[in-house]
Formats: sequence, C-alpha cells, structure tokens
Amino acid sequence: MTYNIQMAVDCKDAHAQADWWAETLGWAVEPTDQDFITSMIEQGFATDADTIVHNNVRVWKDGAAICPPDQVESKARQRILFQPVPESKSVKNRIHWDVRLAGEDKDEVRARLEARGATFLYSESQGPHGWHTMADPEGNEFCIS
Repeated sequence: MTYNIQMAVDCKDAHAQADWWAETLGWAVEPTDQDFITSMIEQGFATDADTIVHNNVRVWKDGAAICPPDQVESKARQRILFQPVPESKSVKNRIHWDVRLAGEDKDEVRARLEARGATFLYSESQGPHGWHTMADPEGNEFCIS
C-alpha cells in the first residue's frame, strides 16, 4: 500500500505564506467552504474568533493550504499546509524543498523571487548541476534549479 502525504510548514502568517508559495509554484490556494465554516459556528464547534477575513473571504485563522490547480477537487492531492505557531524560526531547516524550474533561467527566477520578498542565501553546484539556496519571506530555506 502507498500513502499520500502533505507537507506542513510552521509559520507566523499562514495565509500570507500560502499566497506567496501558491504564486511561486503556480499552485492554487485551496478554497474555503463558507457553508462549512458557518455550519461549524452554528453548531458550536467553532466561533467567529476562529476565523479571519483574508482576501475578502472568511477563512479559518489557523491554517491555509495550497495544491496544484488541477488537483483542487481531488481528495488525493499533493498539498502543503501552512500552520501558525507562536515561536519564530531560529535555526536552519532540517527539511527543505527543491523547486525544479523546468528550463527557466535560475538567475531570472532568483531576481523575481527576491523582488517578492525571498532572500538569496548562496549558490552551489555538483558537477554540471547548479542551484541557488533561498529563503522565503519567513526564512524557510528552499532551492531553485
């Protein structure tokens, strides 16, 4: 049997991180089911304080997820979940992801990401393969190649 996984990322602002990564990867922020939120509040399982308004839509305060746009309706989708935590990032990530650029120039992509709030950390290579290690707006490391 194989399993489906999601990657969860601790962060300060889950919705801003989801927006940033969705744009970076060409993915979609998963839509929030407004009727479900209303139902959970009406039944006493949640309160208005458990929600915020983000991009003019009421969403759960404590998380946002992204997935490939063609998988939004799939129950077996690739998924990155951003969840808020009270502490800020203080050490190097033990896990990071590599963004394969499908032939795009990594220096041009680096410049675009820096213009959107990413930080360039360093460049490396192994044989003919080279990459840039970057940090997203909250400091989480990732590589582009």
